[in-house]
Amino acid sequence: MLKNRLATVLGLLVMAGLIVSACTPTGGQTVVQTQIVTQESVVTATPEAGAKVLRINIGTYPDLIDPQKSSFVNEIAHLKLMYEGLTTFNEKLETIPGSAEKWEYNADATELTFTIRQDLKYSDGSLLNAKRFEYSLLRNIDPATAGEYAAITDEIAGAPEWRGSDGSDASLKDAVGVHALDSAGNACADYEQADCLTLKINLSKSAPYFHTVMGLWVTYPAKEENISEGGENWWNSSKFQTGNGPYVLRNLEPFVRGYFTPNANYYGGVGKVDIEYSYITDSAVAFEAYKNGELDIVPSAAEDLGVIDADPALKAQHLVYPGACTIAIMFHNLKEPFTDKNVRAAFAYALDRESWVRDVDSNLSAPTLTWIPKGYPGYKEGETRWAFDPAKAMEAIAASSYGSVDALPPMDMTFADSPRNRVRHEWLANQYKQVLGIDIALNPVESTTYTALTKDINTTPLVYRLGWCADYPDPQNWLSVYWKTGGFGERIGYSNADFDALVNAADVALDPVQRADLYQQAQDVLMDSVPAAMMYNTINHYLVQPWVTGIQTTPQDSAWPGDINPIGIDIEAH
Repeated sequence: MLKNRLATVLGLLVMAGLIVSACTPTGGQTVVQTQIVTQESVVTATPEAGAKVLRINIGTYPDLIDPQKSSFVNEIAHLKLMYEGLTTFNEKLETIPGSAEKWEYNADATELTFTIRQDLKYSDGSLLNAKRFEYSLLRNIDPATAGEYAAITDEIAGAPEWRGSDGSDASLKDAVGVHALDSAGNACADYEQADCLTLKINLSKSAPYFHTVMGLWVTYPAKEENISEGGENWWNSSKFQTGNGPYVLRNLEPFVRGYFTPNANYYGGVGKVDIEYSYITDSAVAFEAYKNGELDIVPSAAEDLGVIDADPALKAQHLVYPGACTIAIMFHNLKEPFTDKNVRAAFAYALDRESWVRDVDSNLSAPTLTWIPKGYPGYKEGETRWAFDPAKAMEAIAASSYGSVDALPPMDMTFADSPRNRVRHEWLANQYKQVLGIDIALNPVESTTYTALTKDINTTPLVYRLGWCADYPDPQNWLSVYWKTGGFGERIGYSNADFDALVNAADVALDPVQRADLYQQAQDVLMDSVPAAMMYNTINHYLVQPWVTGIQTTPQDSAWPGDINPIGIDIEAH
């Protein structure tokens, strides 16, 4: 499903220790923003009279705020306040009803039927029916939209065919399996039809996880008439951002602030605070504003950790918890010496993950022995395979077909060249020298060259660092999408028939207990194969003022902690 997309906002591909993603702010815009946004803009921003205001710095001002075109973290942070999908996620990253009160699959999970909540309204009080969601899905697939995440709905029958066309053949659109139906089972007439409460999706294959995909921002029901009236930049005006989410955009000052108020028509309740986004790209400016009490939530920066840790109050306000990405040392399984499982095992045993986190990442990552991060469905508690053990590392080399370190062929480690990456990879090379007595040559290359190399099994380096971040909270995204033959993991030559059989069975299993068990068996096969040395998870790290209450965190918090349930947040008197 995602094979044409190397890296995106929730499926970040982490290269050379840097999260290289479609949602990484561009350098050009950052320069402009730094010139415009100052600490004073935080001070002078005027909240609504008498309102409690949660003031959050999310950094770069968005390039666009369009559900079917956005892919950057800061863009999605706006969309999640204003809109909601048919499903949504709770603090455990479980998929729960959103704008749909329920969903149902047919016997082989090739048809998915949503029942929309009755009397559902947009923030302006107008009706929200199934026809709106039909429009949003078709707009995502429409080749004219050309959204970066369009492929995420390719399980829908006919979707990849229309999406991949030039758009001139109307029959391809007609063949897409998305249908808004009324109470009699007929196609809905328009957006005003109150009994248009059924959305039926025909899938090209069994996909019992697709209700989770329907919680992503590409499905959000922006109004067709607003998009038409507003034109190409419709999203830039609060007039046209009429959503169905917990908040309403009241004011958008480019490069300065976005101001949101609770949506009184949101079925799930009314928020206790207004929310103000600031767009300060200079972390030092944001940190000073936070210390002065002018911001309530800011990401912490590595250069500020010394100050934070030395100040008991700031340290108590430092919220640190697991993130959404796993980084690993990848071995090309089809190139010597990593054709030998024992050599791969030796390199995994020789990796001191705790020291890396402490000495290289300044504790802004977390050591891991698993592929699926903590906090995600499918995470295995208590995994111990391939933990740091120098003695076992040497035993594995001795048990290999090479028999000794001296018999191993020359090796090099490739990375995208930068001063920081040189330090990181020098550390890794020194680690393997100390534990295994192996001299690994470092091979720095230009970053775009590195990206190209790691995409193709024929050019993938012998040893390198790479990672994966969740698109959606389901083991299918971590295991089937990445490691199944034909997926991303094939670039290092990993292909395992037993693993494929297990994930193929899990992907179509309707019983959630059976499905979870099959994925766990597949994960055990993967770990036993040791195609890579799982190394560390990214972590979320934010400063949160002590008067902010009710924050619920998840590993997938990308812009700020608590966005999973903003209406539960409050501000105490201070």
